[in-house]
Amino acid sequence: MVSVIESIVLDRLVPHHDNPNRMSRGDFLKLIRNIKASGRYEPLVVRRHRDRDGCFEIINGHHRCKALAELGIKEADCVVWDVSDEEADILLVTLNRLCGSDELGKKALLFKRLNQRMEAGELSKLLPQSTRQIERLVSMKMPSVSANVDMKRFANPVVFFLKDEQIALVEKALLLAESDGKSKASRRAESLVRIAKNFIVKGK
Repeated sequence: MVSVIESIVLDRLVPHHDNPNRMSRGDFLKLIRNIKASGRYEPLVVRRHRDRDGCFEIINGHHRCKALAELGIKEADCVVWDVSDEEADILLVTLNRLCGSDELGKKALLFKRLNQRMEAGELSKLLPQSTRQIERLVSMKMPSVSANVDMKRFANPVVFFLKDEQIALVEKALLLAESDGKSKASRRAESLVRIAKNFIVKGK
C-alpha cells in the first residue's frame, strides 16, 4: 500500500468521536513547543468521512491537529487510508498503544548527548520527562560489559521515578519482604518479586 502525504485544511478534519487517547495539558504544551521549534510533526492518519462530503475523519493525530490549530497553522500533512469502520476501531485502539520499550543504556546516551546542547530544564519543556528525571538519566553510569559476554545471563534493569513519599513507602515494603543472604541488590530484587506475586495472588 502506497501512502501519499496530502495537505488538508484543518476545517475539513473531524475528530473521531470514539478516540480513546488523552494527553495531559503539560504534555500537550510540550507537543506544541516541539512542532513550533522544529516545524515538523508526524503526518496525521485520516480516512474519508462517511457522512460529511469533502471532510476527513482523524484516526491518529488528534492532538497534533489541535496543536497545529493553536499555532495558527491552517493545514495539516495527512496520510489518507481507505479503511472500514471495524479497521478504524482497531487502529484507534492500537496506533497509540503498540510500542516497544526503551533500552536504558541507549536512552541514557541520547539524553547525555542532548544535555550537551541544552540544559535539563529546557529539555523538560520539550520531552515527556521532568527536569529531575532527565538529570538522573544524564548522570546514570552504565556498567561496561565485554562484547563476548552473554547479556541474557544478566538481570534486566528496571527504573522507576518516584516522589519522596512514594520512595519511603516502597523502601518500607521492601524491608518487610526482605530475605536473608545474598547481596543487598539481590535481596531487594527478590523482595520486589515477592510483593508482586502476593499482589497477583490476592487479585485473583
